[in-house]
Amino acid sequence: MILNRSGIGGAKRFATITTVLARHGLGEIAQRLLRRSRKSELPAGTGYLTPVRLRRVLEELGPSFIKLGQLMSTRADVFPPEHIDELTKLQDSVPPVAFVQIRQVIERELKKPLHRAFAEFDETAMAAASVAQVHTARLIDGTKVAVKVIRPGITKMIRNDIRLMYYLARRIEGAFEVGRFLGVVNIVKEFERTIFRELDMFMEGGNIEKFAASFSEVDEIYIPKVYWECTTRAVLVMEHIDGIKMDQVEKIRANGIDPEDVAMIGLRSFSRQLLEVGTFHADPHPGNTIVMYDGRVSLVDFGITGYLDEETMLQIAYLFLGYAEHDYDMVIDALTEAGLIDPATIDLTSFRIDLKDMSEPFYGRALSTISVKDVYDQVMQVILKYRLRLPRNLMLLLKTFIQTEALGKILGSKASLLEVTRPYARKLLERGYDTQKILKNVGRDLRDVGAITRQLPRLTHEILKRTAAGDHRLEVRHNGLTELQPSVERGINRIIVGLIISASTIAGALILNSSQNVLVLSFNIFGGVSLSLTQLLGLMGYSIATILGFWLIWSIVRSGKL
Repeated sequence: MILNRSGIGGAKRFATITTVLARHGLGEIAQRLLRRSRKSELPAGTGYLTPVRLRRVLEELGPSFIKLGQLMSTRADVFPPEHIDELTKLQDSVPPVAFVQIRQVIERELKKPLHRAFAEFDETAMAAASVAQVHTARLIDGTKVAVKVIRPGITKMIRNDIRLMYYLARRIEGAFEVGRFLGVVNIVKEFERTIFRELDMFMEGGNIEKFAASFSEVDEIYIPKVYWECTTRAVLVMEHIDGIKMDQVEKIRANGIDPEDVAMIGLRSFSRQLLEVGTFHADPHPGNTIVMYDGRVSLVDFGITGYLDEETMLQIAYLFLGYAEHDYDMVIDALTEAGLIDPATIDLTSFRIDLKDMSEPFYGRALSTISVKDVYDQVMQVILKYRLRLPRNLMLLLKTFIQTEALGKILGSKASLLEVTRPYARKLLERGYDTQKILKNVGRDLRDVGAITRQLPRLTHEILKRTAAGDHRLEVRHNGLTELQPSVERGINRIIVGLIISASTIAGALILNSSQNVLVLSFNIFGGVSLSLTQLLGLMGYSIATILGFWLIWSIVRSGKL
């Protein structure tokens, strides 16, 4: 009855969820979700949703809930550190779908038999995740490729699960105080916005192409090619990359490649993505980062990417530069400009002390001497202490930052990420306000002014209408306007003269550039000169503009108010 009143089908799925909760000792929570209770506390002695229990429940509920848990693991500004630690253990790895089903998906999507699309196709999946699995194959011309296929029926299942998630989220917020505090419904909304991007192979292929274009002139990074003729919304065919996973340090060294060089390539790649491209690979774990046998590094699996606009990139550049130069005022200014802290509601003195206490112990140290978990925990402590709510892309960026540092540490890097990032940050700030961007910003501001101007008549009419109806009372007080009048008149007169100068200059330029000549007169001066009436008018316009310009400058200088 509850499900019907909520407009949600899938009573069987709901029953499965309550059964899983009960199996993990969370029967009281299941009962609370089934009745319309608004108690804020659980009765003593009932099961509590510990981090481990939460992870196990999500794993047992399947792909949709595993993905939801992975999203939750990026929201350290919402969930306590112990929950984040446990949620990061969620493995996006499940048994592969039977090949016969994968074959059906490929043939339906490509609209032809498998043997006509591929010369060879390995029936055993090389990787299997909750929403897709990957097989190796060869195209008809012999090119080795990786074929990523969306699991059959997964889209429909996720849609149904999202409807159920909304229902559960509303019930959780209604039944538990902590649910309202965490904003569970908003978490589901965020999940809905992101999950379908991962299910769209066209979007992932587009991400690969963007990265390929961004790194086309960077020899040390290689982005695989997308074969669009074999790619659909549910099937992605891209170049297969032969190499070594980045965490296989001994194997990397055995192939004559220095792991520290690989780490530096990764750090430079991250800096470039962050401060030059504005699009970053948001899941750089070892399986998605391949060391090629010639020493290059290849990024694969672009299902999760983050995006930064130009303003955010500049703020991040100031942030990195501030940290690199121990300039905490610059750091705080960057955080303020990004809207992450509000000087009116936060104790800046205390915040600056906490930033310094957190950061100073890590300066100048190699990644190999730093515990990434310690850095992460301290950042989270500051975020939670000052109740900072970070946008998803910045939380994703923080997660990527931690993963990148972790890879550098695995490879034994002695580099400092801040030092690697510094030149990229400086370069971005140097070009941040070049002529093209200034003109772009001016154009945007002019469009804003135009939009406001178009709204002024309507707003003025509304104000006057409400005033006439007695809804508003206008009261104007003035003091000393009589003394101000001469100054205002002089200012207006100078503006008018300035407009005349501009008009004369423009008119003169247009006339002189005109191909039409009217009443051409000839003068026997210096061997003969021809002058048309149009040219004469143009010269007069320039002369008037010049004389008035000198007069205006002289009058302003004489007034002493230049």
